[in-house]
Formats: sequence, structure tokens, C-alpha cells
Amino acid sequence: MDDQKGDMDFAPVRIGEPAPDFVARSTEGMIRLSDYRGRWVVFFSHPADFTPVCTSEFVTLAGAFDQFEAMECSLLGHSVDSLFSHLAWMRALRDDLGVTVPFPIVEDPNLEIARAFGMVSAEMHNAASVRAVYFIDPEGIVRAMNWYPLAVGRSVDEMLRIVAALRRTHDGRFLTPEGWRPGDPVLAPPGFSKADALSSTNVTGWFYRRVEGDEA
Repeated sequence: MDDQKGDMDFAPVRIGEPAPDFVARSTEGMIRLSDYRGRWVVFFSHPADFTPVCTSEFVTLAGAFDQFEAMECSLLGHSVDSLFSHLAWMRALRDDLGVTVPFPIVEDPNLEIARAFGMVSAEMHNAASVRAVYFIDPEGIVRAMNWYPLAVGRSVDEMLRIVAALRRTHDGRFLTPEGWRPGDPVLAPPGFSKADALSSTNVTGWFYRRVEGDEA
């Protein structure tokens, strides 16, 4: 019975839901997630400091920091390691690899944030397998998320693309097609009536229409 209850309590945050607010210590002081309202946020969890895959990700994220900033998007790192571990890792990245991490990393030693986001169940006592990304809009709503296993690193280029696509479609006027990148044509929302289907100039025109140039 206890195991069943634990499974019921494990409820990952879903797309379209508010991101759970939290207050935590970080490498740049106390952080409250709701203080980022008005900006896009990429909130990402890594399994552990001083690990090879996470190091490769943070090096690349640091290099892409200005690209995220240009989209009014803040980066916010997270792991269950202590603040002291985060600081020591950042020192190692700077001294050995010449990389200064320009965004905060929050600590979560009690897994309170990880549990609030549904990264781990209430019964778990570590989050070593969690490599999650949450894309949060300026109103604090989760608009996309990706989870990766321990051994697979994330694509920072794809993270940038997702933020750009979310920003492009946020007002509901357009959709982005497969592989879309800024400057590419977008798609018009499909028609939802018989009149739309019958009045289009070609068979697919009511549900598949590319929009480009001034019209977009």
C-alpha cells in the first residue's frame, strides 16, 4: 500500500502547468524562481557536479549564454549537490578549462525542488539519474521539457532552437515546422471547419500552409 501511495505522489510537472515556485541558495545568492517572471527561463537539472557529461554541457552553455540573453531568456542550473560543491566545481571549470559560468546554480540537498517538479518520487533519496530541462514562459508556465538519461548529454543548440520556437509561437498566430530555425517559414494554424476544408485552393491548403516573408 505504501508503494502504491508513493507512485501516486510522483507527479511530474506537465506542459501547460505553472512551474513550482521555490527559494534556494545558489552560486549567485538566494534565488526565487518567481523573480524571473517577465523573462523566459531554461531551468535545467544535472545529475552531479564534477562529472564528465555535465562538465561538457556547462562549458557549452556558458559559451551560449549571450545567445540566450539575446532572446530574453535566463539560464538556471540545479542539482542536489551542495552550494559548496557547486562553487568548487565552478572554480575547477575556470582554472582548468578557462570557462566562467555566468548563470546561477541552485543547490537542492534535500531534493525538495526535484520532488516539486516530479523529477524523483517522494521515496527516492538521490537524483543522480536526473538530467531534465524545463522551458518556462514569462508568466511562469512550463511550455516544453526534455529528460535525458545519465549517459547522454543535452544539445545546447537544440535548447536554443526550442526557446526560439516557443517565442515565435507564443502569441498563437503561427506554428513552427520540423527543424524550424529563426528566419525559416512558419505554418498557419489549420482550419477547423468543413468550410475551411472545402474552400481551400488545394487539397492540403486547409491544414498545411507555409507562411513566409512579410506575411509571417
